[in-house]
Amino acid sequence: MKNKTFKKVICDGNEAVALIAHKTNEVCAIYPITPSSPMGEHAELYSSKGKKNIWNNIPRIVEMQSEAGAAGTVHGSLQAGALTTTFTASQGLLLMIPNMYKIAGELLPCVIHVAARTVATHALSIFGDHSDVMACRQTGFSMLFGGSVQEAHDFALISQVATLKTRVPFMNIFDGFRTSHEISKIDSIPDEIIQAMMPEDKVAEHRHRGLDPDRPVLRGTTQNPDVFFQAREAANKYYDAVPAAVQEVMNEFGELTGRHYNLFDYIGHPEAERVIIIMGSAEGPVKEALSVMLEEGEKVGVILVRLFRPFDISAFVNVLPKTVQKIAVMDRTKEPGSIGDPMYLDVVTALVESGREMPIVVGGRYGLSSKEFTPAMVKGIYDELLNKKPKNHFTIGINDDVTFHSLYFDPKFDIHTKAISCMFYGLGSDGTVGANKNSIKIIGETTDNYVQGYFVYDSKKAGAQTISHLRFGPDPINSNYLVDKADFIASHKFNFIEKFNMIAELKHGGTFLLNSPYSKDEIWARLPIQIQQGIIDKEAKFYVIDATKVAFEASLGKRANTILQTCFFAISGILPKEEAIEKIKNAIVKSYSHKGEKVVKMNFNAVDKALENLFQVDYPKVASS
Repeated sequence: MKNKTFKKVICDGNEAVALIAHKTNEVCAIYPITPSSPMGEHAELYSSKGKKNIWNNIPRIVEMQSEAGAAGTVHGSLQAGALTTTFTASQGLLLMIPNMYKIAGELLPCVIHVAARTVATHALSIFGDHSDVMACRQTGFSMLFGGSVQEAHDFALISQVATLKTRVPFMNIFDGFRTSHEISKIDSIPDEIIQAMMPEDKVAEHRHRGLDPDRPVLRGTTQNPDVFFQAREAANKYYDAVPAAVQEVMNEFGELTGRHYNLFDYIGHPEAERVIIIMGSAEGPVKEALSVMLEEGEKVGVILVRLFRPFDISAFVNVLPKTVQKIAVMDRTKEPGSIGDPMYLDVVTALVESGREMPIVVGGRYGLSSKEFTPAMVKGIYDELLNKKPKNHFTIGINDDVTFHSLYFDPKFDIHTKAISCMFYGLGSDGTVGANKNSIKIIGETTDNYVQGYFVYDSKKAGAQTISHLRFGPDPINSNYLVDKADFIASHKFNFIEKFNMIAELKHGGTFLLNSPYSKDEIWARLPIQIQQGIIDKEAKFYVIDATKVAFEASLGKRANTILQTCFFAISGILPKEEAIEKIKNAIVKSYSHKGEKVVKMNFNAVDKALENLFQVDYPKVASS
């Protein structure tokens, strides 16, 4: 199967995980919480459409009254011998902790898929970091971290197989919003590989252990001091076996798919002197920074942590270059009052217990509540490690002007990517995000390009500003952060030019598209001087269209998304113009044919009218006074 051509799928992290979870379980107990809700929604949709798992059964979806109820359902279902999963994040995960202790203590194999999210402290935040999963590391669940949509998909299967082989439950963890809601092109795992990897003998053993009146057994006892301690320690052999079992599953997965993983993956110079240790979606920016620094001859590297619990000391030490002098361990959580954040403490302990000569180890925090983490920040961390005594317990990505723990970094650090970057400003529910998702599918499914889409919503959502960040390119896209310099920028709402200096984010020679009620001859005088000067200085190509008017005339009401999508393809150059128009019309048929031929023709008409009403603006070389 190694030479098999895998089906390419355009999806976000939640869907990538749900595809596997639904195929490898019989019961999904769900309760919605942002950003994990779509996993449960996808699973429910699959079952409602009659989609079957690999055992030819339709999984049962059970929605409970809370996450605590969902966890209780998982526990009970596992006790009955059914393969069961759930999906959660943040406070929802914390509500599951009592049941997680029981599931792990009773050695019940299962996977909880977690879109890791901030736990509310001084304020509520719905965005991502590792504070929720780090609060669960003492429950007895193994913790597997994926850093991309592809890895979240792959690790959903690897964790499911590993839990059945070890009887130790797993959390399949990926970063909330940054991975859960990022759209990417992935290689989907076909059913024959899932079936080949599934340990059917272990599945049968799990079923046989299910509570059955024909095989009575006593569980859930109360134990006193005379036996509890001994029984608790008896689980050691199961946990000791987990790392080797996970590596074995990863090796088998690599043989079948060509995608190889290790408990700890090292990337970088073979004689690196400075090493960063990190996990989750931050691996993308680190890889990008490394590629530039290695080309410049710097002896740097990174260890990507896959299996965080149980932490395998020998596997970790074996991948750490013997030449390393300084290490920065990056945590995406903050534990007030602790002498160090979780992974920092583990790494220091691992080095001490390994007996090897101790390098300088410092800890840092990044990315709390989805705060941006970029290659420039990675370079800042490596630069700090050049100091004789690097700052310990530092932060990166913020300006800490209270306790002065933050590091300086140069935001101009460039990674020289081949990807085309685009930004689209719109309003929640105006169709901009939907159109951009369509564009990603058109490009991803009909070309060899890799694609990435990420959408920034105001927490008010409908009626508030949205910014769509899209990337397309011939190489895999590791940029797990927002676009800050775009080749193409579109403002789908005219008055945004008075509120935001979008041109500041445009590359030199880039393209700016404005949905404007003013014609190409009138628009220049209507622009703020700051926007005018930016267009002139960057020698931008400037286009306008009155998409709102075109939509009205095409009987589409205020939905100008199809029109503006057509303009994007017509002027961006990502696809040949005629080919792009044909593909947009094919997408319209796919999206709207169920609404009737009249609606399809209306949208076809809108596409044609868009091209007729799109104009390039000739502008003066000096801004208006």
